Amino acid sequence: MDVLAAKEGSATLKEISEKTQLHPSTTHRILNDLVAGRYVDRPEPGQYRLGMRLLELGNLVKARLNVRDAALTPMRELHQLIQQPVNLSVRQADEIVYVERTYSERSGMQVVRAIGGRAPLHLTSVGKLFLAADEPSRVRAYATKTGLSGHTKNSITQLPNLEKELTKVRQLGYARDNEELELGVRCMAAGIYDDQARLIAGLSISAPADRLDDAWLPKLQATAKAISTSLGFVPYG
Repeated sequence: MDVLAAKEGSATLKEISEKTQLHPSTTHRILNDLVAGRYVDRPEPGQYRLGMRLLELGNLVKARLNVRDAALTPMRELHQLIQQPVNLSVRQADEIVYVERTYSERSGMQVVRAIGGRAPLHLTSVGKLFLAADEPSRVRAYATKTGLSGHTKNSITQLPNLEKELTKVRQLGYARDNEELELGVRCMAAGIYDDQARLIAGLSISAPADRLDDAWLPKLQATAKAISTSLGFVPYG
């Protein structure tokens, strides 16, 4: 990839092989895989250049960095209001990844998600937001691929139940995790959207099951909306 990045135009197989010090057959095999993944383009036989997939990934990384910057101050303000941890998560393939959190070391019992931590989409409130935004066929494909494995007795492990849950998420505009990822922990989440009205992240509150307060929901939604607005999102209607 570095060799191709250093070239203004395209590079030949021979050039790439010599620069990387890889055998031509090995170089050819790797390039074929990269072409299949759209990381590399082959404008004509024997010629290679960086592909558009890298631009797409670059824009995705940029969006994630932007949303973290935009979210941090509103997250802190929400935390001050509710005195519970607030999490910012993004989707990565079949999981959500926690990219930021706000919490207080001095508060009592809390549920603190580690930055960089991951969890299956169908077991989390933010993950459900992303699944609810998918086409039904993609949800079915997700269910087939993951097997909808559960972590607790409350986990949704059957596709019809998941589809019913996602319908509710679409209707309500927010999502919940009712001790589905971890017993004793409940969550609520609202979506964050960019200037193209794409769901790019989720804001969630996690708390001990008996302490999650429904009165926090409007505050959570208002904070997610404020972050979305700062990213250029304009609601329809």
